Amino acid sequence: MEYFLGALVAVVIVGAALGVKIVNQAEVMIIERLGKFKRTLNPGLNMIIPFVDKPRPILWRTRVTNLKGRDGIREQHSRTVDLREQVFDFPKQSVITADNVVIEINGLLYYQVTDPRRAVYEVANLPNAIEKLAQTTLRNIIGELALDATLSSRDEINGKMRTVLDEATDKWGVKVNRVEVQDIDPPVTVREAMEMQMRAERERRATILEAEGVKTSKVLRAEGERGALIATAEGARQSKILRAQGEAESITVVANALEKEQMKPADYLIAMKYLSTLAHIGRAEGGDKTVFLPYEASAALGSLGGLREMFNKDGGAS
Repeated sequence: MEYFLGALVAVVIVGAALGVKIVNQAEVMIIERLGKFKRTLNPGLNMIIPFVDKPRPILWRTRVTNLKGRDGIREQHSRTVDLREQVFDFPKQSVITADNVVIEINGLLYYQVTDPRRAVYEVANLPNAIEKLAQTTLRNIIGELALDATLSSRDEINGKMRTVLDEATDKWGVKVNRVEVQDIDPPVTVREAMEMQMRAERERRATILEAEGVKTSKVLRAEGERGALIATAEGARQSKILRAQGEAESITVVANALEKEQMKPADYLIAMKYLSTLAHIGRAEGGDKTVFLPYEASAALGSLGGLREMFNKDGGAS
């Protein structure tokens, strides 16, 4: 009897130990009763019926690349489903662009399990399924783009991939948060052609900038010369205007003086011309200077006398 009681107590203790399940934070456990889904255990202390309820074993296989560049398979055995955001690095693959250029591309995918039940029962191997789906989706997207668009449209590629993957993995209870394309490696010949193209483009821009500089220099020089000519012409115009104003004022003064002395303008001009001629004769080279005066010169001499009287009056007045 004592042995029976001892065995019963041992069975109870073992059953209680098997019935207690502790689940860590950010994890859940799938419980099956006699092979059928029963419930999901949340983080903390949980109780199940021993030998009837069992945790669902989970085996996920993912392909990884070792340090030597060789691909391998990593098996992950677990009895819980991790609800944290996972980072999946899908390996580099060869894809063909719309203009038939073979490039190698790889990227990162961030996903999170939102429904553990569907993640376990709706797909056999969740990481492998996500990897294959990401590869096929990437091939389809790159196949619609030319090489130049592929190299310059990473954000567009990331957005399209995230949308397609999120819709496709929704039935698996997975939420795809972000997709990041890492490396895009075109062939060596294409890279060399691109470098030549960029070099030619830089040279073209340098030539354009130099031509624009020469053009700007010529325009500025022409504008400077035009401004100088305008300033010179404006100075000459102002000089002529001032000279004309001075002559007009001089003529006005002379006219007033002639009117005051009641002397004819013609007599005044003859007298001034006579004085100018005498000065010229006086400066002429040679010995004897003989001057012939016409018979009518008496009128000119009379004008000269009147002019002298006018100057004497003005001098005396002043």
